[in-house]
Amino acid sequence: MDNGLTGEEPERQPDEPDREPDVLGGPDGEADGPERESDVLDGSDREPDAPDGLSAPAPELRMSLEAVLLVADEPVPPGLLADVTGQPEASVAAVLRDLAGEYSEQRRGFDLREVAGGWRLYTRDECAAVVERFVADGQEIRLTQAALETLAVVAYRQPVSRARVSAVRGVNCDGVMRTLVLRGLVEEAGSDPETGAILFQTTSYFLERLGLARLSDLPDLAPFLPEQLDEELDFGHDPVR
Repeated sequence: MDNGLTGEEPERQPDEPDREPDVLGGPDGEADGPERESDVLDGSDREPDAPDGLSAPAPELRMSLEAVLLVADEPVPPGLLADVTGQPEASVAAVLRDLAGEYSEQRRGFDLREVAGGWRLYTRDECAAVVERFVADGQEIRLTQAALETLAVVAYRQPVSRARVSAVRGVNCDGVMRTLVLRGLVEEAGSDPETGAILFQTTSYFLERLGLARLSDLPDLAPFLPEQLDEELDFGHDPVR
């Protein structure tokens, strides 16, 4: 009864819990917790997005190229690397050149070479002795002297027929030519339009084994020939009799 006559403020009705969101909200009582989290994400602290139209970051492309080249058992053309990485061929070629220079500068135990129209990882020349000791002796069958001579004739006079190779060497080379074909160093290259004889040329594997990018990188043969033979065995011409 005294409570009704005195000026005391009546007891607060149990509706105050409706105001609890004010702890998270603004002055109007609106909940803004999620908005604040969004503000943190959308504010200046967030890392900027990459501009539209740019390729993947260079480190990602470098990692991808190294991974593919590590498992490749033959030189991989830049076009194929561009396809598997989804990057422009020009960008792939630039990164490959950078990697090759980086490996050489850091003197890694391996280097990246452009051979036979593609790129492949090789052990560095300075480590050849160590690698040879690691690899079992006799695991790789070496070419005979006759096979090396025949291969040289094909390389410098291709496309060439078996008969022409035999004429240059002075012995029958049919068996040696079959061996070189089986080794993947020589392949058929059509036929002679005049005689119909099968012509042969070296393969991309030949370039790879020699560490060459193209046939034009073969050393000049003239310094190794006697002066008379230098004139007789000119490319594309029959020996002078």
